[in-house]
Amino acid sequence: MSAQRMANAEPRWLRWTLIGIGLTFLFFFLALPLLAVFFEALSGGWSAYFSALNDPETLSAIWLTIFIAVFVLPFNVIVGVAAAWAIAKFDFRGKSLLVTLIDLPFAISPVVVGLVFLLIFGAQGLFGQWLSEHGIKVVFALPGMVLVTLFITFPFVARELIPLMQAQGKDEEEAAISLGATGWLMFIRVTLPNIKWGLLYGVILANARAMGEFGAVSVVSGHIRGETNTLPLHVEILYNEYNAVGSFASASVLALLALVTLVAKTLVEWQMRKETEMLDTALSPEAVRGQK
Repeated sequence: MSAQRMANAEPRWLRWTLIGIGLTFLFFFLALPLLAVFFEALSGGWSAYFSALNDPETLSAIWLTIFIAVFVLPFNVIVGVAAAWAIAKFDFRGKSLLVTLIDLPFAISPVVVGLVFLLIFGAQGLFGQWLSEHGIKVVFALPGMVLVTLFITFPFVARELIPLMQAQGKDEEEAAISLGATGWLMFIRVTLPNIKWGLLYGVILANARAMGEFGAVSVVSGHIRGETNTLPLHVEILYNEYNAVGSFASASVLALLALVTLVAKTLVEWQMRKETEMLDTALSPEAVRGQK
């Protein structure tokens, strides 16, 4: 018996026990909370559920959440791809500092991020007086919400692409340049096809974080009903007002968005794994000998 088969020869009872523990954990910490959200949302019936979702403030919160997420995604893609390309393909002074700066939003509490932007752009902040004199409103308005969401979400694309591009190396890009391709043509024809699934995976994660962000947005939004309330903030307000059906109906929209994100994430992972397996098969010794 090979070492690999011996390593996988655990007793059946142990395998089923571990599977049972994993499924139990998923049920109590994932499935049960989701079921509770939809149960509470529909506790007043379908008419009450749709009435809560058709509320003007709820619709405004939904569209504002979607708008912010869609607005910040192009910036996430541009900054993420540029940072990953610089880190993975070039050696330069300050490279470690750049990696640290990319990881900074992961290390700072979102509430602290909101307070920092408040100290910079608030009425008593660093640029507050200048912004007020020119009639520019950042905090307690849409621009501030977009800025903090962008800060919170920008590492996701870069963090997905950096290890992928490092593993791919520079050979294909250098070959394209040596054959006369311009930098832009090399990116479109060589780099982008190689990173497309990792890029999409990072976009999905960034989009999920943008739609679900609460702490930083809560600090800079001002909680103005119908104007600066995103869906997570709207859920909190309705719950504090003891509007259970309205709060859980709004929360169910977030849950559905999370499920859609999970399905998309799973499909991208499956496609990435499929292409990796096809590439490994094509580069296997048997395949190489067959080509010869």
